[in-house]
Amino acid sequence: MQRLTPEQLRSHRWYGTDGLRSFSHRARTRQLGLSAEEHMGRPVIGILNTWSELNPCHIHLRERAQDVKRGVWQAGGYPVELPVMSLSESFMKPTTMLYRNLLAMETEELLRAHPVDAAVLMGGCDKTTPALIMGAISMDIPAIFVPSGPMIPGNYRGEVLGSGSDMWRYWADKKAGLVGEAEMSGVEEGIARSPGHCMTMGTASTMTSVAEVLGMTLPGAASIPAVASAHNRMAAATGRRVVEMAWEDLRPSVILTAEAYADAVTTILALGGSTNAVIHLIAMARRSGVELTLDHFDEASRRVPVLADLRPSGAFVMEDFYLAGGLPGLLSRVRDLLHPDRPTAVGATLGETLERAEVFDDKVIRTRDNPLSQEGGLAVLRGNLAPSGAVIKHVAAEPRLLKHTGPAVVFDGHRDLMRRINDESLPITADSVLVLRGAGPHGGPGMPEHGMLPIPDRLLKMGVRDMVRISDARMSGTSYGACVLHVAPESHVGGPLALVRDGDPITLDVEARRLSLEVPEEELERRRAAWRAPEPVFQRGYGSMFTAHILQADQGCDFDFLLGTGGAPEPDIG
Repeated sequence: MQRLTPEQLRSHRWYGTDGLRSFSHRARTRQLGLSAEEHMGRPVIGILNTWSELNPCHIHLRERAQDVKRGVWQAGGYPVELPVMSLSESFMKPTTMLYRNLLAMETEELLRAHPVDAAVLMGGCDKTTPALIMGAISMDIPAIFVPSGPMIPGNYRGEVLGSGSDMWRYWADKKAGLVGEAEMSGVEEGIARSPGHCMTMGTASTMTSVAEVLGMTLPGAASIPAVASAHNRMAAATGRRVVEMAWEDLRPSVILTAEAYADAVTTILALGGSTNAVIHLIAMARRSGVELTLDHFDEASRRVPVLADLRPSGAFVMEDFYLAGGLPGLLSRVRDLLHPDRPTAVGATLGETLERAEVFDDKVIRTRDNPLSQEGGLAVLRGNLAPSGAVIKHVAAEPRLLKHTGPAVVFDGHRDLMRRINDESLPITADSVLVLRGAGPHGGPGMPEHGMLPIPDRLLKMGVRDMVRISDARMSGTSYGACVLHVAPESHVGGPLALVRDGDPITLDVEARRLSLEVPEEELERRRAAWRAPEPVFQRGYGSMFTAHILQADQGCDFDFLLGTGGAPEPDIG
């Protein structure tokens, strides 16, 4: 691979010319306390850090950035840390999905506006991974991702707890009267015991694994626990590698091919990954100019087995996965379904990075003849209730519900749901189909994780733990149940979900990939003619821009003006 000269570096335009502006840039760098020898002729490495004191998934990234800098200095680069928006799934309301595209825009523009030759992207909590990579794709300078890493396993009285998954389980038991406040206090203190993102195969672990299989991390990086010393070493090694990427001019446009995205789909399914990954990967692919649709996921789901026995679909957590061989181990078992000759950020092909991959525990990473499920963990549904598609993580649902017809009980928005779900007068039985509308990209606003509709307390006390639930919302990747999600088009823009009424029969048939409202078309047409669009949630600001430009779930929920590649000029340095 031909290497750049110092004069070909992007930062040279800021520092290396004879003009007044370059003089000013050098003078201001002296103001920072740096001599010419420390940065002139060296690649400038932007470290985009999503650290925040209100983001427990990233609370260690301030220190980990120092490891990245150490690696950059060792390799002869000049590191500069650039703070960016931190999307904390734990605390931000109504949802971090509202701000994914904002962080992507910030990433793109921050890199464009500064003298940066290559970037290290530091994140991991749900939306940060796709947002940072989407911005880097659009900017298209060399970039590599440092996953924040999963937290260590939770524990309560000797029982291993998985963040999110066991929260939902214990909360259902509490509502059913099976556990009390003392037990819940113990779970509260034991379910999240260290820095790092959720240690189950929720959205965070799914998306960092996606970043790895795409070739945007060092091999094995996604599953290293956040507090392990190997995580420090990985961060430093990433710092060293990104300097070489700057000299090689190895850009996302070279790495993120159609084959890379196809392998990411395969990996999501083999992991039993989060339904949220469908939206994010479609958005990322469209930024790369790659056509990726719901049909690609469904086709792959029929031929890719689930091999990772990880919660919420399975039994283990991410530290077990790491010790069992991590993502390289899993990929080695589906290698025939991948494209091993494609490039990665480490300068080797995917196949070359898997040459030494092993699996050390067949219980955690199963063999092909003993899968957790013969089919991938996701299914794409269509029908007159979801013309543009919907998704279900059927491996996390009770099998009895995978073919089910029941009467609808409809809720208009999350507040209505929480206000009425335990109303004794509501005719809800275990056979009912709970429907939540007004929770999509427009209606949510931002498509919050309200898709795991709560089961009424009276049914929980009867032992009911799963029901068919349908919404235009998303669901936490750590959740479980027969939850149909991402119904598109959403109700707020006139999708068929807006036409459902209490008592309407709804059929879910996962094997047939069907989601149907069993109401005559003439009646639906009458309801459609009477429907009126709700008032926009936002009247000003970013929210108003979001509403005007957000695409539907099947299109990745990106902004319409951010699709595709190119079109944004480099700044005039002067």
